Amino acid sequence: MLRVLGHSTAACDGLTRRDLLRAGMLLPFGAGRSLTRAAGTAALQSKAKAVILLDLFGGPSHIDTFDPKPLAPEGIRGEFGTIATALPGVRICEYLPLLASRLDRLAVVRSVTHKYNSHNPYGVMSGFDGGHDQTDYFARPTNHPSVPSVCQYLGVGRGKDLPGYVMLPAMPGYTQGLRRAGPYGGYLGPRFDPVFATADAHASDSIQESKDFYSHTTTPAGEPRLPKIGGDLTLDALDRRRSLVEQLDAKAASFDAGPHSARRDAAFDLLLSPKAKTAFDLDREPLKLRERYGRDLFGSSVLLARRLVEAGVTFVTVHTEARPNGHWDTHENNFKMLRHILLPFLDRALAALVDDLAERGLLESTLVVVTGDMGRTPKVNGKAGRDHWPQCGFCLFAGGGTKPGVVHGATDKIAAFPTDHPVSAGDLVATVYHLMGVNPEGMVPDHTHRPQHISHGGKPVWGVIA
Repeated sequence: MLRVLGHSTAACDGLTRRDLLRAGMLLPFGAGRSLTRAAGTAALQSKAKAVILLDLFGGPSHIDTFDPKPLAPEGIRGEFGTIATALPGVRICEYLPLLASRLDRLAVVRSVTHKYNSHNPYGVMSGFDGGHDQTDYFARPTNHPSVPSVCQYLGVGRGKDLPGYVMLPAMPGYTQGLRRAGPYGGYLGPRFDPVFATADAHASDSIQESKDFYSHTTTPAGEPRLPKIGGDLTLDALDRRRSLVEQLDAKAASFDAGPHSARRDAAFDLLLSPKAKTAFDLDREPLKLRERYGRDLFGSSVLLARRLVEAGVTFVTVHTEARPNGHWDTHENNFKMLRHILLPFLDRALAALVDDLAERGLLESTLVVVTGDMGRTPKVNGKAGRDHWPQCGFCLFAGGGTKPGVVHGATDKIAAFPTDHPVSAGDLVATVYHLMGVNPEGMVPDHTHRPQHISHGGKPVWGVIA
């Protein structure tokens, strides 16, 4: 139960001190303060109205998915065969048949390369790859902001009836009690953080001790749910507190509610929104469609992402982290994890999403992005796994002003390094900014009021832009 302890002392306007504190916990941080927009972030014509990002946490193996090397030596090419796709001469992993038949509707980037060897979405979501595991593994208020946070700061994609930015199925790191860097507002402030859904943590022992961490026999189950504010707080109680917030709105500019109030206020809006409750109700979808996406945690999350975009949310990210085995960090048992859990999930859910958006007339206005924190080593290790390899990875685009049916970039004979059109993390976010109508050359002020480049030197990947 959300409570404020202390004696009830009335203020001069008749409100008690307890009411002031209680309502203040729900006030947006810095409400009433004008935002300073740095020069150079001029608006462009938007091709996309919404973005769905599927972040394949852990680092998906590029050589076992969209950049196979069937002629490489045995210890590199892996165990999988390849299949033909809808693009003549282009082959991908045999366990991606649905995406193979739809590759003419996707843009595939095979030459993603960066320096950030860390398991969090910091590089994916901000475009900054100069971080270090020791300092940037966990979220800090001085981190560079995520792309959705920057866009909202600049006035692009702010929510009305619903938040502008939602992350599913929960906060990155939720299964391990971590708050991973990447999805937050960083130095722009917590008011530009996402609203996080909640999900069961599938708790187990530590990563090193968990026997299920590399299991291929159990698929994470459940559904993302509306966020919680705390305890047994009722909607009636929330309604009463909203009325207090409205009474105090005029005082918001001088009221310091603390760093977590903005997220709590956004969650408050989401909980009280009938539109949000409807969007989160996956039972409204036909059973056949739910099965197309997959009746597991990640399939449900991707379906919910489509429902949220349809309801008016601008940015939805799905972070595929769930213990014991919903991750792509395949240091061990790589091929069985991919074959039995990870590739079927990606194949099924992404194919369903592209089809579903197209059938609803939403694909042209919705940018779908699929990538991960890194690729995997070309050489298979002694535990039938592949280790970290940020030097090479992949990204998929669909809809939202991208060019379908293209393969951008190439790698060497063992998928170790790009040989053509290398694409940085900054290039990927610059592409998203451009398609969302934000100048990727723009700047925003950091916590010291110094201008920072929002794409960190990246340029749009023109080869995938229509």
